[in-house]
Amino acid sequence: MNVQTYLHFDGRCEEALDFYRKALGAEIGTLLRYKDSPTPAPPGMVPPGWDGKVMHAELRIGDSVVMASDDCTLKHAGFQGFQLAINVADAAEAERCFAALSAGGQVRMPLAETFFSPRFGMLTDRYGVSWMVMVASH
Repeated sequence: MNVQTYLHFDGRCEEALDFYRKALGAEIGTLLRYKDSPTPAPPGMVPPGWDGKVMHAELRIGDSVVMASDDCTLKHAGFQGFQLAINVADAAEAERCFAALSAGGQVRMPLAETFFSPRFGMLTDRYGVSWMVMVASH
């Protein structure tokens, strides 16, 4: 069994994927647009102008895959009730990832040494996704 995260964006998925590519060195794998679907969506399901939006994408961050889309069926105010945790090798990588992810977002706990990690911090990025960045303790 494998559990994966699926992020739903309100029309800004491609922008978010590019942000994570630059901030984390993530690689975009599969990327399908609504117009690429071999079967038409039920009438009224896809809003006008969304043909070029992301129907499904896979983003590889290190050894993990996060899936994402511009979900046209969900009406949500933002991401709540979870955080994505990034474990990095050292303090320099933690500083780089934290700075990149927090650009345009909100730092919730500044990156600092804790009793369980040489560097740990929490933030919400510009797309409303909450992250924890940490160095594995030695």
